[in-house]
Amino acid sequence: MPIRVLLADDQTLVRAAFAMLVESAPDMEVVAQAATGREALELARSARADLVVMDIRMPDLDGIEATRLIAADEDLAGVRVLVLTTYDTDEHIVEALRAGASGFLVKDTRPAELLDAIRTVAAGDSLLSPGPTARLIARLLRSPSAPRPDAGPDGLTAREREVLTLVARGLNNTEIADSLGLSPLTAKTHVSRVMGKLGVRDRAQLVIVAYESGLVTPGAT
Repeated sequence: MPIRVLLADDQTLVRAAFAMLVESAPDMEVVAQAATGREALELARSARADLVVMDIRMPDLDGIEATRLIAADEDLAGVRVLVLTTYDTDEHIVEALRAGASGFLVKDTRPAELLDAIRTVAAGDSLLSPGPTARLIARLLRSPSAPRPDAGPDGLTAREREVLTLVARGLNNTEIADSLGLSPLTAKTHVSRVMGKLGVRDRAQLVIVAYESGLVTPGAT
């Protein structure tokens, strides 16, 4: 079945361009378009979207709050959010990831990369563009005013902390398996277990926890 995509952006021409691109892919379809965050929230329910491509800055209800409401809605538990931003230094990206977004892209990304991003996020398999995402999160969380998490990785086993660290550094399940001498299935199980223990919904949230808790620090390799 094709990936059901909802496009949320307040600029009509931008939505039209993205719609043409998404419809050109044989494995995805645009099921709805929204001009505001509130409309995106409503359409995510009624159109049964698999993934929302969400602009951050929109009238009525911004993309961050719309993402938060989607992530908190049990009826939308399977809906993923891919955030779009004009600048990759936008400080709101971290807020969007905390709210429940699974990744982000800048609007001037290449068409093929956007399609690949939709596939990646819809599959829930790995964090989109993990290197740039991790570096951005690290940079923004270095501020003394950055909030600390209510719960961190203290309750994880040593192996699970290793897995969390590797996720935060941008490795996918196969790369984690190779690094730790595990099978890909075992690595995937560890990642799922860590997400369960930390109460997060995807790998983007794991990166946030790893940096906020200090398990991974800016400049770490």
